[in-house]
Amino acid sequence: MARRGLLLMVFAVFCSLARAEDVPTTPSVIHLASEAWQDYTAADGQGLGWDVLRKIFEPAGVKLDIRTEPYTRAMGLAQRGEVDACVGSYREEASDLLYPRWNFDTDHIYALGLASNPAPTLDTLGNYRLAWVRGYKYQAYLPNVQRYNEVVRRTGILPMLTHNRADYYIDALTEVDYVVSRAKDPLQFRRTHIAELPLFLCFADTPKARKLMALFDQRMDVLVKNGQLKPIFERWKQPYPFDSN
Repeated sequence: MARRGLLLMVFAVFCSLARAEDVPTTPSVIHLASEAWQDYTAADGQGLGWDVLRKIFEPAGVKLDIRTEPYTRAMGLAQRGEVDACVGSYREEASDLLYPRWNFDTDHIYALGLASNPAPTLDTLGNYRLAWVRGYKYQAYLPNVQRYNEVVRRTGILPMLTHNRADYYIDALTEVDYVVSRAKDPLQFRRTHIAELPLFLCFADTPKARKLMALFDQRMDVLVKNGQLKPIFERWKQPYPFDSN
């Protein structure tokens, strides 16, 4: 009888340990890769994007570990599972990465051109020669795009426009503003709003990243409902993207 009781105790302990292993544990760190966008995802951890992501993860016990890389490399790191997620992807941009239900922000897409040119619209973009940064794939998100050139760096955008090598440069408003700020005569150029594109974290296809993606969606359900993200956008003087929700 004593031996039987001992076996039952051992079996009970084994079962309890097995059940404990089945309980999903939340990772304590999320490794993120992002391009260094000014006032958004700066390399020193400052910016609207980092503040939003800290508000999402840190109250749930998950610290941000950030890594600054060019956008295409940041996405490649996520594809290889070297980071948990890439910051600032458009929906379903990469088929081998995972996309949550929620976006964390919205990109305000503008066309930058000479002020002497007619203002483009979303419907007329296909009539023009366009340019954007390599890897952004705006041709997949803007209609009727026919002619476009992908540039490596934004430093050559203004000469492209002034020397008639492109009609319009396409980018998010913050990046367009940065390009214009480098012009000797900013009044020579005009910004035109084109579209709103939701911004996502694109997660690696790993068990850890899947847990973090589930946590992300759970936290966004709560934060959008109670409006706790709104003060962050107000502090950075940016439009709040979730009013429709």
